[in-house]
Amino acid sequence: MRDKAMDTNSNGAMISLYDVVKTYHTGAGDLTVLKDITLQVYPGELVGVVGPSGSGKSTLLNMITGIDRPTDGEVRVGGQAIHSLSENQLARWRGRYVGVIFQFFQLLPTLTILENVILPMDFCKMYRGRQRKERAIHLLQLVDIADQADKLPSELSGGQQQRAAIARALANDPPLVVADEPTGNLDTVTAAEVFALFEELVIQGKTLMVVTHDQSLSERTERILHLLDGRLDRDVNNGNGKYLAKDVREESHEYDLAQSLA
Repeated sequence: MRDKAMDTNSNGAMISLYDVVKTYHTGAGDLTVLKDITLQVYPGELVGVVGPSGSGKSTLLNMITGIDRPTDGEVRVGGQAIHSLSENQLARWRGRYVGVIFQFFQLLPTLTILENVILPMDFCKMYRGRQRKERAIHLLQLVDIADQADKLPSELSGGQQQRAAIARALANDPPLVVADEPTGNLDTVTAAEVFALFEELVIQGKTLMVVTHDQSLSERTERILHLLDGRLDRDVNNGNGKYLAKDVREESHEYDLAQSLA
């Protein structure tokens, strides 16, 4: 496993999935939630993932972050075939290269907000002792809650907790950030503010994938991946607010890198 800045895959993509299938074996029989998913995401893109409940959105993110493994197919992120890593290698890789933001924040309730942000740096042995606190404070300033640093998560509003979760996801300066319904528990004003933070991260060079049910927010992304019954039904480019639909069942998933970053 590489221990350096994240590369791209051989085709220039940061994320590449090839014929990915995910099947769960249950008492009621096999349940296939992802069916032959092939897609690429390029550095600096802000990609929305939408679809009905049960269409495979969260499972897709779990494939990309290594939280779950495909039953069949390949998942490559930053030049790394993550489907072939051991659990220990995956944990190390994810902690260093991927920031994950959850709908329900997942902040540790007995730690202060500052301590929650420092924790990923401790686990991955990133930065030196004093630098960790300085970086955590800087990140809390970035999301505009530095004045809440010494409070417990329960003392913050939902919007403030989500901002703290974003700061924690950025702790180790990952090139890739994925978010699963990050605004699902927020009011519309706070949700828009959180999404504005995502847009700023892309301007700073991050690559983001965001699962959302909020159409007004998904329309602010550069691309929208539409999942339906476990398949990638459409890949939509939001150029100048116009939808340029592609039927991915008929067209290639290969994108020109220069176009994707234009």
